[in-house]
Amino acid sequence: MELIVEAQDFEQASMSNMSTSDRVSASREAKRLILALNEVYKTSKDEEIMDLMKRLTAKKKKIEIRLKGRP
Repeated sequence: MELIVEAQDFEQASMSNMSTSDRVSASREAKRLILALNEVYKTSKDEEIMDLMKRLTAKKKKIEIRLKGRP
């Protein structure tokens, strides 16, 4: 599963010292990966994929908080 490996690489990537445009592209990449993993999860119902999606969602939320600012 190339998609799972790609998602794990994204999860392990460092997000420090990123410019705003890097954060925007990282957020879009996370969204793409989450949606693609969701399609795989619909057919397989594998808990490992669900856990990976949850971790990617948490990382995406952190990136978006940094982009939008704290309320």
